[in-house]
Amino acid sequence: MLLAGDVGGTNTRLGLFARAAPRPSPVEARTYATGDFPTLESMLAAFLADAGATPASIKGAAFGVAGPVVGGRAALTNAAWRIDARTVARSLGLPAVRLLNDLLSMAHSVPVLTAAERFTLQEGEANPDGNVSLIAPGTGLGEALLVNSGGALVPSPSEAGHADFAARTTREVGLLAFLTERFGRVDYERVISGPGLVNIHRFVHRSPCAMVDPDAADAAARISAAALEHRCPACVEALDLFVAVLGAEAGNSALRGMATGGVFLGGGIPPKIIPALESGTFLDAFRAKAPMQQLVGAIPVHVIVHPDPGLLGAAVAAAQSAHDARG
Repeated sequence: MLLAGDVGGTNTRLGLFARAAPRPSPVEARTYATGDFPTLESMLAAFLADAGATPASIKGAAFGVAGPVVGGRAALTNAAWRIDARTVARSLGLPAVRLLNDLLSMAHSVPVLTAAERFTLQEGEANPDGNVSLIAPGTGLGEALLVNSGGALVPSPSEAGHADFAARTTREVGLLAFLTERFGRVDYERVISGPGLVNIHRFVHRSPCAMVDPDAADAAARISAAALEHRCPACVEALDLFVAVLGAEAGNSALRGMATGGVFLGGGIPPKIIPALESGTFLDAFRAKAPMQQLVGAIPVHVIVHPDPGLLGAAVAAAQSAHDARG
């Protein structure tokens, strides 16, 4: 058996998988409130007991973590946990476990996604020898590159979501000025994330919005809903700006990594706004890369619609960990 986890500041998703090709097969998955446990090790013990499994049955384990991972250690961004891969490995009786940033964990799922688990925005023609990029707006903005090494896609970490936001139009210049006055330095996460959509909403709505309270915890979801249902013209403009910047940055990621194998949109937001992504605004911005418009115009672009790509990716990494242990 393989043990996989998608560890978040609020909730943690754990799963048992059977080793199988071309990807691990799910056996059982459960969600736990992260704050209900003092450590990851205590949560894993509870999960294995709930699932009727023992540490001895686990041959490989990997965990995607919502926070930076350095030297096999991680500190959750929004929780008090400190995770050490060696401590987790000892608790499971394994020689090692893999601890990954949550976006890098999601990236491991990309090579094994089926056609039904992705929604295609641009068919293109995937280069079998090309790299692949992943851009995932959600609570934050994550980006990763999967480097093609001898036909195998190897995920590589990135903090490109914190690169400087580059405005392309007069309207985006105004947005940049607005956010600079508010925050100082403006990175892409300030624009293309859940909080970023709220920032755009504040910029567009110079007077209070009758549909959305921007201070509400679910403001981003309400803005998207009001826009997709055409209940608020300014919310429509806010989502359109969001989609345009997302398209531009997805195109940037394709160019930076020569991602001729494809570009994938992950995270919590893209699957929920597919009608807006199909409107033309996204692909217009994605392709507006003269003199490289022909290059990006031929790159496949997909939205990941698998319900749990982070957990699936952790299972793929766990299978690799088990293989390494056997070696």
